[in-house]
Amino acid sequence: MMVLVDAMGGDNAPAAIVKGCVDALNTEDDFSVTLIGDRPSIEKVLVNEKYDKNRLFIRHTSEVITNDDSPTKAIRSKPDSSLVVGFNMLKEKEGDVFISAGSSGALLAASVMILKRIKGVERPAVGSVIPTKKGKLLLLDSGLNHTCRSSHYVQFGYLGAAYMKSAFGVENPRVGLINIGTEDEKGTDVVREANVMLRESRLNYVGNIESRDLFDGITDIAVTDGFTGNVVLKLIEGASSFFVGELKSLLFANLKSKMAALMLKKGLDGFKRKIDADVNGGAPILGIDGLVIKSHGSSKARTIKYVVLKAKVLAASSFIEDLKHDFLTVPKENPSENAEA
Repeated sequence: MMVLVDAMGGDNAPAAIVKGCVDALNTEDDFSVTLIGDRPSIEKVLVNEKYDKNRLFIRHTSEVITNDDSPTKAIRSKPDSSLVVGFNMLKEKEGDVFISAGSSGALLAASVMILKRIKGVERPAVGSVIPTKKGKLLLLDSGLNHTCRSSHYVQFGYLGAAYMKSAFGVENPRVGLINIGTEDEKGTDVVREANVMLRESRLNYVGNIESRDLFDGITDIAVTDGFTGNVVLKLIEGASSFFVGELKSLLFANLKSKMAALMLKKGLDGFKRKIDADVNGGAPILGIDGLVIKSHGSSKARTIKYVVLKAKVLAASSFIEDLKHDFLTVPKENPSENAEA
């Protein structure tokens, strides 16, 4: 199993990326990592790290795509960037999965331009898993497509359904559309039209849902545009961090509370892990012909460690092929000539 990692993508690259990969290698021993990026910068970080040199490789690149670059232009003008090289290595089967914390726009452009979409898919989408009272919920799109047509929401539903079935064994998953209210007349023209199309689809659609209901477990998939999804995801991450911090301050305020915390330690540790953004970080780009995992731009070493461990498990599964198979039966909700819009 070879995990390809963009060492230059993200706010904390390359140090956090390299250290996270080393931590993952030192945690489990059934995979290897190829770090893609500037060799001197990567080796500078590795000097102080202990790891199995037979399982970590470096693919030197001379260019970096930043958030300031025009995504499509950068894919064409920077062929030796860590991101473009990583996508091409995945396409040529030099690795089983590619991970990047780089520019979302560039990831979308490279996904479509290099790996190509699965037949029938109009727009790829990032699917982020968040915990609920009854298990897991897949939020998509959570960052790639800032604006969407109504048909995109429907396809996100089908992509999510195929992923939840393949990755988590959820048969006939429930799909909800994030809106400002549950009434059919709520939302923008595009969202109202999407609501109608979702009701007419073959999906197990439960209707409009509000963001406050996401944790109740009333749906297995929540579809939205990438702008809204990314705001929701980051709000959840921030709120979780705030809540854990406040709870920690409360439990360690005095001797009595510390004793109570000790008694509750097992349960608290489980709860903290359940909502930990680092542990639950990393989201697959669904709808493209290859396994690409997007980690958020502010990823720390701990985040990357868990993203790598999650990625190698996904790479060992058949969910890409299963998704392709399932999507062959998806009805075309929009004329094919508009697929590039």
